[in-house]
Amino acid sequence: MKNKLEYRKLERIVKGFANHRRLQILELLKRQPELSIQEVAEQVKSDEKNVSSHVNKMAISGLVIKRNDIRSVRLKLTKRGSIILKFVRMLE
Repeated sequence: MKNKLEYRKLERIVKGFANHRRLQILELLKRQPELSIQEVAEQVKSDEKNVSSHVNKMAISGLVIKRNDIRSVRLKLTKRGSIILKFVRMLE
């Protein structure tokens, strides 16, 4: 049986994708890696502050990697993020 810390780690991962907007962002990054937060906000029709908040939760969960560019923050899906997308598609 898993210990309490392992369950909390799993909970953090689930919280990282337990939102329709976050799932939308993950799908977008799968198709178009290295988008900026501004580009993601434009494509999902949301404001940058909201997208940034979602991205932070996904980064904490290990679903995306944030990389500072000269003018923006670029986003990339991690291996875990790709696995989560496959998992979610299986639930459909």
